[in-house]
Amino acid sequence: MVYSGHPSRGCQMCRTRRIKCDETKPTCNQCAKSRRTCPGYKDEFDLVFRNETEATERRARKANSKALALKTGKETYSKTPELKTPTRSAKSSTETSPTLAPTQSIDERTAHHFVSNYVLVPPQGTQRGYFEFVIPLIKAENPSPHFKLAFEACALAYFSNRMKNATHLEKDALSKYVQALATTGRAIRDPFESKQDATIAAVLLLSLFENITSRHFGMLAWSTHTEGAIQLVQNRGREQLTTKVGRDIFVTVRTQQIIHSFSSGQPAARDVNFWIQDATKDPFATDLQRLTLQISELKTEANKLLVSLHHSPQNVAKIMQIMRKCQIKDQELLQWSNNIPDSYQGKTVTWVNDLPDGDYSKAEVYPGRVDAFQDLWVTTVWVTMRCSRLVLASIIVRAAAWVCSPTDYRTTSEYAIWSNTCTNIISDLCAAIPYQLGWFKSRQELLERSDLTSYGCGNEADAKGLSGYFVTWPLSCIITQDYSTAGQREWAKGRLEHIASELGVRYAKMLTHVNVRVPSMLIKRDSMAASGSVDTSAVDFEKILSNRIVPPSGLTVESPPGRGQTRMALFEEQQRVAMEAALATYRFSDDGAR
Repeated sequence: MVYSGHPSRGCQMCRTRRIKCDETKPTCNQCAKSRRTCPGYKDEFDLVFRNETEATERRARKANSKALALKTGKETYSKTPELKTPTRSAKSSTETSPTLAPTQSIDERTAHHFVSNYVLVPPQGTQRGYFEFVIPLIKAENPSPHFKLAFEACALAYFSNRMKNATHLEKDALSKYVQALATTGRAIRDPFESKQDATIAAVLLLSLFENITSRHFGMLAWSTHTEGAIQLVQNRGREQLTTKVGRDIFVTVRTQQIIHSFSSGQPAARDVNFWIQDATKDPFATDLQRLTLQISELKTEANKLLVSLHHSPQNVAKIMQIMRKCQIKDQELLQWSNNIPDSYQGKTVTWVNDLPDGDYSKAEVYPGRVDAFQDLWVTTVWVTMRCSRLVLASIIVRAAAWVCSPTDYRTTSEYAIWSNTCTNIISDLCAAIPYQLGWFKSRQELLERSDLTSYGCGNEADAKGLSGYFVTWPLSCIITQDYSTAGQREWAKGRLEHIASELGVRYAKMLTHVNVRVPSMLIKRDSMAASGSVDTSAVDFEKILSNRIVPPSGLTVESPPGRGQTRMALFEEQQRVAMEAALATYRFSDDGAR
């Protein structure tokens, strides 16, 4: 019996087996008869959104085909990728920009393009999604105005980046952003609105806007949005976890909290239990986030001690204790990696030796092995674990340098062990990142098919903005590590350039200008602080390492040249006063929103 039902309906097992599903709930009879475990049905929101998208796509293709037929005098069946983003071919680095389908308004086009790049839908039986709360909030009968404005600002900004030279869209995005700041600021001050899903979601999207555009406020704005979302979550209490949307938002804020804590050196707000209890989506990712939150606390403690303690037997014992704590956490990370199921494990599937024109910055893959994983989410979890181990190694080597000072720390056994460990971790990152950036999209024969995460709409084969968003931190880790080779740094910078220019995540461009080495520069700072020869507050390495800095004077990020650049500068000057006024209302008190 061949399946002939709707392609989006029926349980996942019946659709895979291509047989008709009777759609009995909670499990279908077809699975029961064949003694198979029924994985259940697609979420209704996903079905509605995908079906609307498919209908729009069909209408656009039909309209384009008719137009071409009238022009050429004959019918054509070529497809126009109405909802599809630029795709890199296996043989060419040239990418096409998205085009506007004649049957869609610009608002529809930008909205679908944004969702197809940033809303990651989990596979059946899992909750491995990201930003999926966007769909129910934007499709609500009456979306909150501040959330709608923040969504539109992100959608316009991202579409503008992918279109290239779409100055008018960039202006519209900036205007929407200013309005979103003002309306969200008012919502934050309202006791009722400040605790609604839409308000925290709007703050998260304002943070994402800064990553997409990365030209207006840099570190200050990103930190403001992130800290604001953290405060709002704390004020809501545990009841926010009783709904799927509330739980998805909470986990997203938890992820941002980890990144903020690692990058700023500030301790996590509240204890680890607050962020983990009753907030499990993917149990393996949650276990890792528990460890990373603990590591961020450990890093904060180490930073405080290493720049404030003077040498004494008692203080040496304190620093040695920090080293032991880091070693224990590293063992826990290794234990986590050994206990996860096979579906979470990556494996080497090919080996690449090509280096285009001998230029690492042009290579999609760093020469050597290439690993494949089940999907983007699994790869991101693995990469996070490896970056967390780099953080621990940095603390251990810094602590060893402090203890053995003034002897050269590079003569210690700790340096020998952890420098070798970091070298291997960096090689692992280089092997995993091509999968994150879609290198396998045109090489499906190398992959084993499985139940993968997908996006809210659009073509799954296209390179995605979310992939670039996820991979910027590991790439910046490669650039800043003492143990990376010159070739690895050039390759990482080339990938960041690609993310900025082709995937539309502009702040990746800024990371290519970070000229920091870890842990050697931090060790130097610790040494200067111990001698009292420098005010450590004036040497703000944490802000540099935050990956949210404004580029040095004279450096711009893909600014339109000539008259276009001048017009944009004039527009931004006109917007500056409005933006400052909006920011003045967008403030969070030290003890959180009321």
